[in-house]
Amino acid sequence: MKRILFVLMLVLLSGRERLWAQASVGYYPWSALLTVSTNAKKAIWLDTRLQTNSLFSSLSIDLLPMVNLKRGEVVQWYIGGGLRLNPLYRIADANADLITIDGYSMNVGVRIAPLKQNRRIQLALELNPYVKDKFDSGVLKTHFGLIYAFGKKKKTEIPVEQPAAPLQP
Repeated sequence: MKRILFVLMLVLLSGRERLWAQASVGYYPWSALLTVSTNAKKAIWLDTRLQTNSLFSSLSIDLLPMVNLKRGEVVQWYIGGGLRLNPLYRIADANADLITIDGYSMNVGVRIAPLKQNRRIQLALELNPYVKDKFDSGVLKTHFGLIYAFGKKKKTEIPVEQPAAPLQP
């Protein structure tokens, strides 16, 4: 457990400028999840999710490394999986681990950028099987949300005027 957290922290801290340079934020209203992702246009990216309408002792954070299967201008297919951690579970149970692992999940999803004039606004659809930490129960979740991807503005090229050739007689 400690090794997993150490590796995750090392990945997050190394190259954090590159990871967050084109981050995205999103909200899945029916699942009540707030999400922050690294640059989802890269081959491998990280998505973190926080539940927004729960008791403090039930607030959990999902750490989900994702791999892009197919990327285009409009549609992006991805797959991934990860951990659901609960750093505040000690509020309910004083004998709990410092950081409690609630369970594990797989994600298969698609991000769609339907607006031609603004590809940063995206719709996200996901299938998300989730199992508890002891594999004694699970649930098949689906997510539908709205994503905004930050990014650098594209530089517009200014045409350089060429001097006119002198007229030759």
